[in-house]
Amino acid sequence: MRYSLPLTGIAAGVLLATTVQANEPLNVEMHKVSADGVEESIGTVAVEHTEHGVLLTPSLTGLEPGVYGFHVHQNASCEPAENDSGEMTAALSAGGHYDPDETGTHQGPYGEGHLGDLPVLTVNEDGEANLPVLAPRLSMENMPGRSLMIHAGGDTHADEPHLGGGGARMACGVISS
Repeated sequence: MRYSLPLTGIAAGVLLATTVQANEPLNVEMHKVSADGVEESIGTVAVEHTEHGVLLTPSLTGLEPGVYGFHVHQNASCEPAENDSGEMTAALSAGGHYDPDETGTHQGPYGEGHLGDLPVLTVNEDGEANLPVLAPRLSMENMPGRSLMIHAGGDTHADEPHLGGGGARMACGVISS
């Protein structure tokens, strides 16, 4: 019986260490992408658990000021691939927006459509994106094995026009565990 207290303390320490590790942010390196492949890094996005969902905190530079579509995509790849017309397309290997329930609809981060729909990414007049966005329906368990994508243009989070209002894929990062 005299060993149960130290063993309990060790078990609690291991559990606490595991919990702390699980709550550490994932840092996703983001790269510009083109039909030729993955290009230079533009910074990182920290992905972390909060009691309100997943918080994504960008630290990106070298972008044109404005508002951009921002999504979690199905696959952990940023490589180009051939589209249905046989043309190489930037980061097409990432697949579509993460949609595990197969809703097939864009309804934004607070709707009941694609789980990968995130709030828009805002780039300031200095070409920096550093405003965090919250994905309230995502959990950290959803993130490994996916990619983050920045689309040219804003995002209407609607089904028309095609792509939910986001344009071409312009930057991508693979989310690893």
